[in-house]
Amino acid sequence: MSATIIPIAVDTATAYGRPAPSHKKDLTEVGPGTPMGELMRRYWHPVGLVSDATDTPRKLRVLGEDLILFRDKGGRPGLIHPNCAHRGASLYYGKVEERGIRCCYHGWMFDVEGRCVEQPCEPEGGRARDKVRQPWYPVQELYGLIWAYMGPPDKKPVLPRYECLETLAEGEFLETDDNSIGGGGPKIIPCNWLQHYDNLVDPFHVVVLHSTFSGTQFVEQMAVMPNVTWETAGHSVRTISIRKLADGKTLHRISEAGLPTLRVIPSPRIGRYGMVESLGWMLPIDDHSFRIYVVGRVREKGELFRMRSRLNGKLWEELSEEEHRQFPGDYEAQVSQGAIADHSAEHLATTDRGIVMLRRLLLQQLDAVAQGRDPAGVSFDPAASPVAFAAGNFLLD
Repeated sequence: MSATIIPIAVDTATAYGRPAPSHKKDLTEVGPGTPMGELMRRYWHPVGLVSDATDTPRKLRVLGEDLILFRDKGGRPGLIHPNCAHRGASLYYGKVEERGIRCCYHGWMFDVEGRCVEQPCEPEGGRARDKVRQPWYPVQELYGLIWAYMGPPDKKPVLPRYECLETLAEGEFLETDDNSIGGGGPKIIPCNWLQHYDNLVDPFHVVVLHSTFSGTQFVEQMAVMPNVTWETAGHSVRTISIRKLADGKTLHRISEAGLPTLRVIPSPRIGRYGMVESLGWMLPIDDHSFRIYVVGRVREKGELFRMRSRLNGKLWEELSEEEHRQFPGDYEAQVSQGAIADHSAEHLATTDRGIVMLRRLLLQQLDAVAQGRDPAGVSFDPAASPVAFAAGNFLLD
């Protein structure tokens, strides 16, 4: 009698032969000439605190470009490319004077708009100096930040103002912070900016990441599973989260991801209700890193810094490696996706609808710029009203 041969079932769902990872280049890469890079360059971006612009040259990296920030002795801020137009020595080693910054190599001086105003080794101080221009970018100061416009000069919009930062109650004042509040980690976050931008329209991670894995990181109300809807509101994607609380009241929370990198996120600690109290701007440093600048209405000095995430009762940099593993936050969840997330391996679900809408909004703006139109959220009217958002925490009976 022959033995019965039982076929061995083969499970094909292994990691063997996994395709090479790929990412959405149009949405993630921000260097000059890339689709997203050109879109980003149609908006103003914060590149530092007002106090960062001094008579000591400061290195910056913005949208994949290396730059030098300084303030001349006349008080004017300047943002220029680092390599001197003469023979390429770095102006980081330059000397800041009344009229501009002087190169250490042969003393050529450039003002804050890149004009060559002195060539001391040349006859008559440089008879052809007016023909030389150091590459530069326009800057303005507002809300305690230095803002730069790095796009086509003929498309430069006005620097926007924001209603929630213009309408201050009695006893309130504006505070500015560069600690990447909301990033959950150090000042420089070593991953692509889109990984954090996607997170802005994902309210469900608050219930898991911030309320179970890391303990109740915010307040108990945020641990309640919300009923969520999303809507596109012109230049933002709005997330509306409804939480039925144990006392019978309803927490109505609205947050927004605004163009191009705006964090319009009301405090998850809910110290007070009403209009969103702070705004954050993600600055893509390059394709693999970003940082966040925040401006908010406060009543006490240092209030913004105290908003920084604490895990196991500690700031991110105070945690041991084992505590980082045991109490992950936004930094760990987003940076662990890789320098640029593998979008080809994503399996988006129904709760990711906000992410789909946000990426679609970005793609629409890429198309607008490619077709010669202006992207959403820019204005060329100096008298334009401050930009208003619906975001905030509202408690309903």
